[in-house]
Amino acid sequence: MIRAFAALALPEALRFDLMLVQSGLPLPRPVPPENLHLTLVFLGEVAGPTLADVDAAFSKVRVPPFELALSGLGMFGGARARSVHAEAVPCAPMLQLQAKLETAARSAGVAVPGRRFAPHVTLGRVPERFAERPRLEAAVAARGGYRSAPVLVEDYRLFQSWLGPVGSTYAELATYALG
Repeated sequence: MIRAFAALALPEALRFDLMLVQSGLPLPRPVPPENLHLTLVFLGEVAGPTLADVDAAFSKVRVPPFELALSGLGMFGGARARSVHAEAVPCAPMLQLQAKLETAARSAGVAVPGRRFAPHVTLGRVPERFAERPRLEAAVAARGGYRSAPVLVEDYRLFQSWLGPVGSTYAELATYALG
C-alpha cells in the first residue's frame, strides 16, 4: 500500500516567504520548507494497481493555469487546534482542479473522504498538550494580515508520503501539466 496525495508544489520563493512566517510563530512542530505544499486530494493508503489507475485518470484532467495567492493565517481543530496554516485565496480554476481530481480518484477506485475543500498550506502541527497554545494563538492572530505575492501554477503533482516520528517525508511520483 502506498500513502499518496495530489498537491500543488510551491516555488522556492513562496516557501522561503512561508519560512519567514513560521519563524515568527512559536510552532512546536513546524513543517520543513521542502514539505510545504497545498493538498488538493488526499488519497490515503492505495494499492499499487489502483495508484496506476489514479495516475492515468489524473493525466486526463485539464484546467487552465492559474495564480495562487495566500491570504491570512488560521488554525484547524477548534479549541484544541492541531495545526496552523496559511489560507489560499480560492479561484475558479483551483476549485475546478480539486473537484476534477477528486472525481478522477473516485473513478479509479479510491474512497476519497468527503470533506469540504479548504485550500491551505500547513505551516506546523500542534500537539494536544501544548502549554504555549495561548501564545501561539496570539501570534497567529497578530500575523493574520499575511499576504503572499501571487505565483503562477502550471502543474500539480502526485506524491507518496511516509509518516515518521518527526513528521512526514514526501517523494514526487508524477507531475501533470495544466492547460
